Amino acid sequence: MSNDRVTLTDKQRRAQRSRSIALAVALAAFVVIVYVGTWAKLGANILSRPM
Repeated sequence: MSNDRVTLTDKQRRAQRSRSIALAVALAAFVVIVYVGTWAKLGANILSRPM
């Protein structure tokens, strides 16, 4: 069986890590935006509703 793996250079590895970090930051920002938007839409009275 032949070794078909691709070896990345240091520059490619740094670029891949930078893209991964940027994607993680963008995902975290999206989650925060959705969370804040949900609280804004439901209002502050969400905690004082009758059960």
